[in-house]
Amino acid sequence: MADLFPTLPQCAAVAVALKLLLWPAYKSTDFEVHRNWLAITNSLPIHEWYYEKTSEWTLDYPPFFAYFEWTMSQAARYIDPAMLDVSNLGHDSWPTVHFQRATVIITELVLVYALYLFIQSSPQATKRQSHAAALSILLSPGLLIIDHIHFQYNGFLYGVLILSIVLARYQKDWLLASGLLFMALLCFKHIYLYLAPAYFVYLLRTYCLGQKSLFTIQFTNCIKLGGGIVIVAVLAFGPFAYYQQIPQVFSRLFPFSRGLCHAYWAPNVWALYSFADRVLIYLAPHLKLSINSEAVNSVTRGLVGDSTFAVLPEIAPRTTFFLTLGAQIPSLIKLFFQPTWDNFVATITLCGYASFLFGWHVHEKAILLVILPFSLLALKDRRYLGAFRPLAVAGHVSLFPLLFTAMEFPIKVIYTIAWLTVVLLAFDHLTPASQQQRVFLFDRFSLLYIAAAIPLIAYSSLGHQLLFGEKLEFLPLMFISSYSAIGVVGSWLGFLVVFLTS
Repeated sequence: MADLFPTLPQCAAVAVALKLLLWPAYKSTDFEVHRNWLAITNSLPIHEWYYEKTSEWTLDYPPFFAYFEWTMSQAARYIDPAMLDVSNLGHDSWPTVHFQRATVIITELVLVYALYLFIQSSPQATKRQSHAAALSILLSPGLLIIDHIHFQYNGFLYGVLILSIVLARYQKDWLLASGLLFMALLCFKHIYLYLAPAYFVYLLRTYCLGQKSLFTIQFTNCIKLGGGIVIVAVLAFGPFAYYQQIPQVFSRLFPFSRGLCHAYWAPNVWALYSFADRVLIYLAPHLKLSINSEAVNSVTRGLVGDSTFAVLPEIAPRTTFFLTLGAQIPSLIKLFFQPTWDNFVATITLCGYASFLFGWHVHEKAILLVILPFSLLALKDRRYLGAFRPLAVAGHVSLFPLLFTAMEFPIKVIYTIAWLTVVLLAFDHLTPASQQQRVFLFDRFSLLYIAAAIPLIAYSSLGHQLLFGEKLEFLPLMFISSYSAIGVVGSWLGFLVVFLTS
């Protein structure tokens, strides 16, 4: 480990210094969301947490995250008691800002520890590749933009996820802990349900069934895993079951009244579908297609729950469910018959891809569910790296609209370009050649795609304003989302082919 430079602690120290400098930066409504949750959990009895609606930012994360907020609120009352007043909407005093920003940095130590274990658990022959992957995650522009400027706690949560993945690497000794830790993660944030099928298949194959015969059932292991899952669920939801509030909790966790697309389109299949619908509006008279006039402005108004298509058919939630499941099945089948740790990580990544690309009301921030697990495998060989490159570019460019203020523009652009340049060059240097033939056209697509990002960023940040002023303000968002969606879809197809043919 001594020859691995810069070290993980050194990079973590530099990252903390940068994040401290960003404390006065822009903060989104998510800052008020979490301040409000601190107030709810601190000042109200537990049976009122999921009913409170003084603020529009109601508590809509699972109970473990509510307990997490309650724990932080015990310290918050010594910093600025006013932040814990439920009626004190929009409170953002400097002590409050310092406290909330600091909690993101402190809880991110879980991620640092998980990445340290990832490096430690790697075979000696791949230590350098694992070290590079760990540093790329630690210094991720996605985490910097979303957590330390926009404001969320993803570093902490992804730390738990990666820790769970790393524990699974130790096979028999830590498989149970891996599964229970992932169950706890689901009770922190339910978006990780996207990845649950990979965990189910892997634990079933490696922990609950015999290694030599699929017909041998490890009953003791099944009891330990099932009992552990029940205990975690009871710890999380038990108090709300006692008060007969489970339906209310789940109505907050799964608000299907929201539309197919988020206010800003996440770069997935539905972004391309929405873009095609916009184009068909202009082509419809020539193609003699009917137009729903009430829906002409729907998907460009930036409103949550406002996703009505003018020409193309409407998409129902069940359609997105079956498409997501169908896209996950091939990798799950391979994992079932070849339950190696590498295949487990690949299947987690592909489950993340499928859910992001085909899911209902997907947030653009969910792209980290794909980028971060994929980073653990990106240096396996050059075929994997070829699929990772467009994802890294598309995923991070798609996050740019989250920071739309002038002061943060140079931060997001310069930092992201620097990260992409250093990381992709380092990955290219460290990644071994593949023993299987690479896809020539896909490699060329990747290079052209990455090159197209520069003019797109220039147009979206400056060119559109010069050409149109305040008009057509949704156009840059639509271009960024559609461009990013092409990259994510292309990356998914490339990775799926690589995985299934490996």
